This record gives sequence, C-alpha cells and structure tokens, in this order.
Amino acid sequence: MWNIVDMSLAHQDSTFINFADYPFRRPSAYARRWVDIKHLRFPPQTAPATTDAALLAALVRHEQFRDDYAGGGVDPQGTRHGPYWLARVSPEAYEPVGEEDAVRVLRTWTDQFGEVPDTLEADLRREVFDRVTAASSLHHLPDLGDDAFHDWGGVQIDFHEFVLIDRSAGLLTLLVAADD
Repeated sequence: MWNIVDMSLAHQDSTFINFADYPFRRPSAYARRWVDIKHLRFPPQTAPATTDAALLAALVRHEQFRDDYAGGGVDPQGTRHGPYWLARVSPEAYEPVGEEDAVRVLRTWTDQFGEVPDTLEADLRREVFDRVTAASSLHHLPDLGDDAFHDWGGVQIDFHEFVLIDRSAGLLTLLVAADD
C-alpha cells in the first residue's frame, strides 16, 4: 500500500473545534471562528527516506485536501482549497516554519479578542499546541495572493494553514484556523 516514491496518506480522523460551542463572555466576537484538523497517516518506517516535499505532494493530491472550509466539507471532485483554487496550491508554496513562529501566529489569532474560556484553552492545547510542539517539522501556507483566490475565495477573514509532520508517529496533520 505504501510507496516511498509515490507516497500515499491514509486519512485517520478529523477534529473540528468551533469557538461558538464554548461559553464566551462576548460570544459575538468568537461566533464564526474555528479550527479544522485532519490527521493523515504515513508508515513511520518510511519516514527517514521520505522528504517533507514528498509528504506535502501527497497531501496536496489527497481527497481530504479538497475542502473549501466554507461549510461544504471535503469534495472529492472539488477544485478549491480554502480560499484558493486547488491548482494554485502546490507543495512548493509551503514554507518551513519554526515551532515558535507557528505558536506565535496561532496564539495571536486565538487571543485576538481576549482570553478564551478554560475549556477551549484545554482543547486547543491538546489538539493544536501540543501537536505543534510534537512535530518533527512544520510548514505554513502563506497568503498566495488575490490571483490565487477562487471565485468566492475571500469569505474567510483570517485563514492560517499549517502542516505538522510527526515522523516518529507517522502522522501528518493539516491544521486550518480561520474565521468567516
């Protein structure tokens, strides 16, 4: 099933953290914020021989990557990824990022309207921040520019995408934090 040259990823599970599900003092500021997390497995025994570029290429080809993050979910025949046309997103578009910078971006986004409830903080710690810390390598999808936006690609106010590769666990995590 697994081929190092043409790496395949197996979707393990997904987690969706909807800020609207938590008790905020000012709920309107948080009502349309969320984190979508998709876990994809690769065989850990191939990890030393598989480059990050090969894993990113497998991710971009994967059905789970065809998600516009606007409520429709994964569309196996889809042509959109987040705010971008799928064809405009390539493995080369991702930039390596350090743990400190990834945490700073995500923490700034999370806390931009003030403290979050303890229950949300615990869920974010477990599902987001602990995974960032555990990753062997991290990649960030920068803003690809207006030319890459699909026909209604500007619906998200903020769109932060990271790919977390945990080689020891054989796990690639696609993490999107956004608001709309």
